[in-house]
Amino acid sequence: MTQAVGPARNVILTVDDDPGVSRAVARDLRRRYGETYRIVRAESGQAALEALRELKLRGDQVAVILADYRMPQMNGIEFLEQALDVYPGARRVLLTAYADTNAAIDAINVIDLDHYLLKPWDPPEEKLYPVLDDLLQAWRAADRTRVDTTKVVGHRWSARSSGVREFLARNQVPYRWYSSDEPEGRRLLAAAGADGQRLPLVVTPDGTPLVEPEDPELARRVGLATTPDQDFYDLVVIGGGPAGLGAAVYGASEGLRTLLVERSATGGQAGQSSRIENYLGFPDGVSGAQLTGRARRQATRFGAEILTAREVSGLELNGAARTVRFSDGSAVAAHSVILATGVAYRQLAAPGCADLTGCGVFYGSALTEAAGCQGHDVYIVGGANSAGQAAMYLARGAKSVTLLVRGDSLTASMSHYLIQQLGEAPNIFVRGGTVVEAAHGTDHLEQLTLKDVASGREELVDAQWLFVFIGAEPRTEWLAGTVLRDERGFIVTGPDMTSDGGPPPGWELDRPPYHLETNVPGVFVAGDARSESAKRVASAVGEGAMAVMLVHRYLEQS
Repeated sequence: MTQAVGPARNVILTVDDDPGVSRAVARDLRRRYGETYRIVRAESGQAALEALRELKLRGDQVAVILADYRMPQMNGIEFLEQALDVYPGARRVLLTAYADTNAAIDAINVIDLDHYLLKPWDPPEEKLYPVLDDLLQAWRAADRTRVDTTKVVGHRWSARSSGVREFLARNQVPYRWYSSDEPEGRRLLAAAGADGQRLPLVVTPDGTPLVEPEDPELARRVGLATTPDQDFYDLVVIGGGPAGLGAAVYGASEGLRTLLVERSATGGQAGQSSRIENYLGFPDGVSGAQLTGRARRQATRFGAEILTAREVSGLELNGAARTVRFSDGSAVAAHSVILATGVAYRQLAAPGCADLTGCGVFYGSALTEAAGCQGHDVYIVGGANSAGQAAMYLARGAKSVTLLVRGDSLTASMSHYLIQQLGEAPNIFVRGGTVVEAAHGTDHLEQLTLKDVASGREELVDAQWLFVFIGAEPRTEWLAGTVLRDERGFIVTGPDMTSDGGPPPGWELDRPPYHLETNVPGVFVAGDARSESAKRVASAVGEGAMAVMLVHRYLEQS
């Protein structure tokens, strides 16, 4: 029998197949150490291993393991040898009869046994406690600070492993990464009963193992909100980039019951930026993650709800209510809606890129993958600010960073200050008039075929890392037939909806649409998803604030 695992505390585990002896050992341990350590007992080696694996998943620390030598199926030495794989730092004690002392002495060399105790150990004040006091003191002297954090076990070239790391990092969930090839990664896989074929394995702070979790399940398990608290709000903001966060801050701070819904992680493309240097008020620059984190905390402090990993699939008009429908069939309604869905990087159409996405080919994920690029040659496709910022960041550790740009130069698409910085970096190179023609590799990127646009000449280069920052496509396909969009899918608003600046067809209100209002009254748009928007962080935040001001006007007249 195994004692139930209770609240987190450092553990002393004892295992003996004789129930009477097992209870006696646990009793003596609790008498001396019960206030400081949790005492866990088991009556077989297998049961004790299961208890250790559960403790490992929870993130608990095991200080001392006491095991009886003469146990059926698995003797004490065999058990302690397997326990060593789960908790290599735990002190190991063998309980043995006098006749078995030779086996105990041999175990000192076989499994690095810390001590053996002869049974009976009465009185414990003389024969048990002094030994354990010394072992516990030695264990405490080692650095074994408990850290409640999410653990991720994956493979370097696993696309889903990369996706999980990106999701956790962008949602500012602390985690530790373990390669499935390293000892600690293998121990966690064994503790979870996973075979390592399906990766990643995510172990939540409460010890729950998740194999290849999808984002919604992962969000729930690590404590992110995924379900709205109410059925009806004053304002629903769809999208958590700078425009959406700006709208949530201003909406909630001005007393609107505000819900922000984000499909992946707050911050949008700006949240993936390694450094934004032209945002007002940050003369030394600020990372996208820092800016996003501050905005998110600001919004929640004012009372805005933020849902993560929720896919919006439709927008319906039900009288005065605007109903936002989720992909799982659930819905939430509001008086008004702000569309701040932003844009997504376009995918490279070159052969091989789709199959190698997440396995050497990445779209805007320079931050989480940067550690793996140390000492390697890195290629970046794109000529806008996001590509330049990624190049500067990756160049800190990479052997070289090569920017591949279709145009002849960067001047038409990148800020002047970034062009200057790139020119001053000794390991950053810009190749104009160059495109990726194909990506090659089996389980990960190995080579790229580069093509000179002018001459058509192709070149094969070795490459393990390719980061893509090309163009932008709006995430508005789910609005087709409801909200007016231009030929590229960007949402049209205000006077731009008609050539003469009048109201759009079907508009029934006496007033014309507000500047950021769509053809659906009470539905507004802010940020990059708006047709002809500036595509800058500052303007997106400003539009989020302006949209809230227009929401107030709409609500006052409704």
